[in-house]
Amino acid sequence: MNVQEQITAYITSQPELKRDDMQTLHTLMLQILPAGKIWFDDGKNSENKTVSNPTIGYGFFTMKYPNGRTREIFQIGMSANITGISIYILGIRDKTYLAKTYGKELGKASVSGYCVKFNKLKDIDINILEAAIRYGIEATSINPHNT
Repeated sequence: MNVQEQITAYITSQPELKRDDMQTLHTLMLQILPAGKIWFDDGKNSENKTVSNPTIGYGFFTMKYPNGRTREIFQIGMSANITGISIYILGIRDKTYLAKTYGKELGKASVSGYCVKFNKLKDIDINILEAAIRYGIEATSINPHNT
């Protein structure tokens, strides 16, 4: 299966309400990053053990770790979790920024340094989520090597 087929299979494997929310978010991400790289991580390590939830990734940047090591990764990730959906906004240096800037306006969501987690799309303000996503893309596009 190619990446798009993996994404389609992953989204369609979700329960109906989560599937509809994920499809809406997937469509939004393709509009935000029409020429961006699309990723699919099945959540398995090199030994085929499940180590995380499968994740759809959008965009591209090189993350630089404090030890100098680098890793090519997506800018935005989306994953189903037990209770809902997680949106990962990677590469933001200030780990308090998302919560301080978008947390109160977002609605019923948990916001950490790089993750927005919510149960249903109707529980949050999608325009605020989009603003947070666009901020994350801009932050990693201006500073594509996260240095």
